[in-house]
Amino acid sequence: MSLWKIAWRSIQQRAVASALTAFAMGLGVALVVAVLVIYGVIDKSFRRGSQGYDLIVGAKGSSLQLVLNTVFHIGESPQPIPYSFYEKLNRGDFGTAVDTVVPVCMGHDYKGAPVIATIPDMFDRLRYLNDQRYEFVEGGRNFRMKAPFEAVVGSMAAQKTGLKVGDTFEPTHGGAAAQEPDDGKGHHHKVKVVGILKHTGTPNDQAIFMNIEGFYQFGCHTGGPTRAEQLLNAKPAQPKPEPPPKPKRQGILPGLAPEPAEEHGHEEHAHADHAAEHEHAEHVHGVPMDQRRVSAILVCTNQDERSRLGMALPDIINNGPVAQAVFPAKEIHQLFERIIGNIQLVLLILASVVVVVAGVGILVSIYNSMSDRRHEIAIMRALGANRMIVGTVILLEAILLSLGGGLFGVLLGHGLVGILGPTIAAHTGVMVSAWQFQTNELMLIPSLIILASIVGYLPAASAYRTDVAKSLTAGQ
Repeated sequence: MSLWKIAWRSIQQRAVASALTAFAMGLGVALVVAVLVIYGVIDKSFRRGSQGYDLIVGAKGSSLQLVLNTVFHIGESPQPIPYSFYEKLNRGDFGTAVDTVVPVCMGHDYKGAPVIATIPDMFDRLRYLNDQRYEFVEGGRNFRMKAPFEAVVGSMAAQKTGLKVGDTFEPTHGGAAAQEPDDGKGHHHKVKVVGILKHTGTPNDQAIFMNIEGFYQFGCHTGGPTRAEQLLNAKPAQPKPEPPPKPKRQGILPGLAPEPAEEHGHEEHAHADHAAEHEHAEHVHGVPMDQRRVSAILVCTNQDERSRLGMALPDIINNGPVAQAVFPAKEIHQLFERIIGNIQLVLLILASVVVVVAGVGILVSIYNSMSDRRHEIAIMRALGANRMIVGTVILLEAILLSLGGGLFGVLLGHGLVGILGPTIAAHTGVMVSAWQFQTNELMLIPSLIILASIVGYLPAASAYRTDVAKSLTAGQ
């Protein structure tokens, strides 16, 4: 009979005590698994939410606030920046490193889901999770630039609001970025849903995206020139030229009519026509360009120039008076390392303490049973088993209890994740499944074996030192 089978028979003889000991170990392992899976999925989802673009450009201030509001739609929207800054980026005024530029405006919501105004390039050109394209559920599409009151709804936002393709809704004003009182009323503009995004596992699943042209018609993110825009468009003062001297009229006889003013009138008329054309060009759907504002700008740099020119672009923008440029991946990494990473560490320490306590329970359970097993051990020794074999059987018993409890804990932990999945999705927009595994879970097997070997050493040493003669005599 193999040593493993002997250890298993010994566990079966104390089935109740062994089951309770393994159950205690399983609870600790389940906590470890739940922490690893939930943290791993949320970390991956939040980090990949910013992979569709390299930079976020917004108003000067807190870079973390800008990232949280733009990427995760959390907190108050920062102060807006001039629309002209987006146009400069789009024209390539900051260099050839800029590839795709997408403006976004925040400040509205619908039934708790943030309504974000942007352009169709948000889903046509941007990517997520290592170059994956945004896709729509059957029957849906992206909104069109020429249709100001069309919208696309994220998967979680659609479940939360009940919106479907073809439905209409009225966004309500909310937040500090838009410059209207929060009266909780709609803008009397029906916005039509033309598409529902397939689930991406990113914060965009929780938002509604509408055409930026319709957003401006709400009267939001518009206003007079800001101080930053005045500095941006300021021109150096030049001395006012002196008017030329009036020419003397010669050869005009008294009583003759003055020179006709037709040419002067024609110039004034031409100037008026040019001003009207200029004013018409600066109005799209009735909103002056110089009065538009954006909450943030998403910037993608060229792949071939990302390492060289893309790294210099933030310095160029940050040195100016208008805006700041931040790397969202860097800010998210620092957030997870400084705050969320510490929370995970604390939870793992607590779960590990529970596992160690369960390991001590295995030690106590086996050690307390040694007094009842001395006669059994003596018989094994009398039949030819040496001290090493007896000690090994006790160690294998501790390892079997530990691994059995660990297997139960893994199943229990993933089951717990599956139960908590809908709650996590409702609060974070991140879908967590019971079938999602983390590579860190593989470390549980050697860790449990090491722990079982440590806690099983004392009972094994006790079995190793068992006096055969005394044990056989006491058993008679």
